[in-house]
Parts: sequence; structure tokens; C-alpha cells
Amino acid sequence: MRLKSEIFVSALLRRVFNLGGYAAVLRKGAEDAGAIFIRQRSRLGTETLYAPAPQSFFDGPLPGRLFEIRLQEADGETVEQAIAREIRFDPDCWVVEIEVESRGDLFDVTAEKEG
Repeated sequence: MRLKSEIFVSALLRRVFNLGGYAAVLRKGAEDAGAIFIRQRSRLGTETLYAPAPQSFFDGPLPGRLFEIRLQEADGETVEQAIAREIRFDPDCWVVEIEVESRGDLFDVTAEKEG
């Protein structure tokens, strides 16, 4: 059984703050099962957008939440446009912004994209 979106987001924010980073909920979605998008800002002014991984990544029952990198080292406007498209598709989604040097083990990500 997956954690409710609201609980996952709350825990993510606390973990980021405990690492000395910054985090904020930019858009609150459905409390139980809203899709979560994570916008990670870097010191260099670029951003990475993490989106829910497609269910094809799962063998059998759904584990905890798994994310994929949708955009990497993108400018803010590109990330903003991608988020706007997602909101039009799913108005119940969450958008969380984090600023940490490295995401470490804050959340699970599918195999990294090769550059």
C-alpha cells in the first residue's frame, strides 16, 4: 500500500529541511492519490523535474512512489511549461519545489538518463 500523497509530501519536506535545504509546496493536489511532481533547483540556476514513473516500471504490485527524470538541467521557463501541461492533464497533481545540493535518498528514481 502506497503512502497518501499528502503524507509523502509532508515527509519529503521535513527530510529536505533536516538536510539544511529548502522545500515548498507550490501546488497542493488530491490528498490521497494525487500525482507528485518534484522541481529541484540547483545553485547554477538550472532545474530538474521529477515526475511519477510510468507503471511499466513496476513488476507486480506497486511499491512506494517511484519517479523518473522528466527534464534535467533545464531552464526555469522550460520546467514551468512542462508543469503547466501536466496541470492541464491532471489538475489534482502536486508540485513540490526543493533546493538541495543532492537529492540523495530523498525519493526513489528510475535509472538515471544518460547525458
